[in-house]
Amino acid sequence: MAEATESTRERLIDAAITLFSTKGYAATSVADIQLACGLAAGSGALYKHFASKQALLEDVLRRHLADVAATRDVVVAETLNGLDPTLENLEAVTRLAARLIWESMESNRDLIRITIRDLEPYPALLTEVWDNVFRDVYRQTAELIELVAASGAIQVADPPATAAVLLASLTYFPILHGLIGRTPGDIEPDRYLDAWIDHALLVVRAAQPDKS
Repeated sequence: MAEATESTRERLIDAAITLFSTKGYAATSVADIQLACGLAAGSGALYKHFASKQALLEDVLRRHLADVAATRDVVVAETLNGLDPTLENLEAVTRLAARLIWESMESNRDLIRITIRDLEPYPALLTEVWDNVFRDVYRQTAELIELVAASGAIQVADPPATAAVLLASLTYFPILHGLIGRTPGDIEPDRYLDAWIDHALLVVRAAQPDKS
């Protein structure tokens, strides 16, 4: 019985993610979620597991927070593992980190869409998402830049601002694609990523100290 109860709860969460992402949170009813799980629209089955539709939304997003945090730690660990703080290796490390970030965002595309589109009426929940995911992504990227700068390979005057600019331009591609199915300039992913890496390397190389 416990397994069946957990299975129903998971089905409700999965259905909510799909419906909130495609229809929007406000336009999705409790009946819609129950029907998507093969339950009767008026059964009230959702309320056996969640106090309200908003409680279900909160559970969905907290699952998202846990998944993204775990993936973020993998990205940082794998990037650091391959980090040889020299300009010769910087392109490979940058490409690895960028692809890991894109893969993480692609696997969480539905939940990112919900976060961006539907959380304005819930500022506390939006703050929780920001504080537990996005702020840490920017912080850890800045720390990676500082780590390379500390090796003397590059010189960056403002690592947090540099991290913000680079991350914003990197993540804009999957966010726009996830929201409206288009890409910046209708550019293919590989071309965009190549251009982003060229830009990122120009930023750090241009910041090198003059050794002449």
